[in-house]
Amino acid sequence: MTFGAAGGQQMGSQARVPAVEPAVLLVISLGGGLGAVMRYAVGLRWPPQPGQVPWATFTVNVVGCFAIGILMVLITEVWVAHRLLRPFVGVGLLGGFTTFSTYSLEIRRLLESGATTEALGYLGGTLAATLVAVWIGMGVARLAAGTAGPRQRGGRR
Repeated sequence: MTFGAAGGQQMGSQARVPAVEPAVLLVISLGGGLGAVMRYAVGLRWPPQPGQVPWATFTVNVVGCFAIGILMVLITEVWVAHRLLRPFVGVGLLGGFTTFSTYSLEIRRLLESGATTEALGYLGGTLAATLVAVWIGMGVARLAAGTAGPRQRGGRR
């Protein structure tokens, strides 16, 4: 017995994996490439200093989370968005722009250099700041759209 993509049990030796539409893969790839280039450009302009908090990665992650907060309100509560907008912007562009792997590596480097206070501050500060950024982004989008709170998906009041 195996489990399918939806989590249900299936008889047989293979689980079914839903086919991914080529257009979705294309827009995720294009958005991801663009987002990664944007992140790289920020890193070139603001390179990390040994033993110090890597402010470029921190800023990229906070800005990306702010943007995802705005995007998710707009495409789930305000607009009827094109089906490729979320994969392009949310998964691709913002997924390529923000970075958990670099964040993790930089924490390790700070710890290895003996900058324990900076590493722990960066670890907790990034988590707190990115969660607050999503919340603020959602609030800004709702304020700009003139809504007081969350709406039902795809619906206008």
